[in-house]
Amino acid sequence: MPLPSPKPVGGATLFKQQCGVCHTTDISQPMRQGPPLVGVIGRRAGSFEGFHYSAGFAKADFAWDDAKLDSWLTNPQEMIPGAVMAYRQAKPEVRAAIITYLKEQK
Repeated sequence: MPLPSPKPVGGATLFKQQCGVCHTTDISQPMRQGPPLVGVIGRRAGSFEGFHYSAGFAKADFAWDDAKLDSWLTNPQEMIPGAVMAYRQAKPEVRAAIITYLKEQK
C-alpha cells in the first residue's frame, strides 16, 4: 500500500519559516531587520513609514504586485542593486505560495 502524498505546505507556514525572522505581517509587533509586509501589495517600494531602507530603494519607482514580488524573491540584488536582503527562492511554487499569503495580509 503506497503512503499518502504529503500535503503541500501553505503560504503562511512558508512565510513564517522563510521570511518571519526578518519580516512581520503585524504592525503591532516591533520592526525587524526588514519592513512589515502587511499591505505590501500595491505599496510603493521602499515606502513603509519608519523603516530605513538601503540606498537602492531610493531609485525604486514601482509598486509591489505579484510579478515584482516574484522577481524580488527570485533575486533581490538583481532587481534592486544594493539591496541587503540575502534570501532567494528558486522554486516558483514556493514563491507563489508566499505571494498568495502576502496578498491576504491587508
